[in-house]
Amino acid sequence: MNYDPEKHHRRSIRLGGYDYSQAGFYFVTICTQNQKCLFGHIADKEMVLNDAGRTAEKCWNNIPKHFPRVKLDKRIIMPNHIHGILSIMDTGVGAKNLSPLQSRPYGTSKTIGSVVRGFKIGVTKWFRSRNPGTHVWQRNYYEHIVHNEIELNQIRKYILNNPIQWELDRENPDVVRTKNLSPLQYKILY
Repeated sequence: MNYDPEKHHRRSIRLGGYDYSQAGFYFVTICTQNQKCLFGHIADKEMVLNDAGRTAEKCWNNIPKHFPRVKLDKRIIMPNHIHGILSIMDTGVGAKNLSPLQSRPYGTSKTIGSVVRGFKIGVTKWFRSRNPGTHVWQRNYYEHIVHNEIELNQIRKYILNNPIQWELDRENPDVVRTKNLSPLQYKILY
């Protein structure tokens, strides 16, 4: 099939014109290919990591070694996705603000995208050393720019409670999708 820009265009899920290398907090979600549960399982509402999950945890914890401006905040590795808060630190002087402002672009080597890409590469290398050709990640990732401390604390709580909510999580491949259920059917299930 030949490339047709009318049919084969990608719509970016990033905020247009935003500089993702700016200091601030970013909430990211990275999902596995086809929602495959690669990193462990939930038991008694707690995440139990397998070897792959422990490798993902190690790669996540090593992010600041590769990106010195990045500090790690709360994170959770789930069976088929990862939620984490990354903070890009301001290297200049002045007031600190949780909501990054737009300014000049720095290129991609110091952006949230490059951090996520580096993390994905580390985990993928581990998988492929055991099973060549393994597809680990869904293309792209989700991010949210954290605007204030109230929002930051709500996201932290969401991350910590993610294993407790697994039975209802839209990323859980075993969840019965409820959008087409009647109120009575929903009540019976839940």
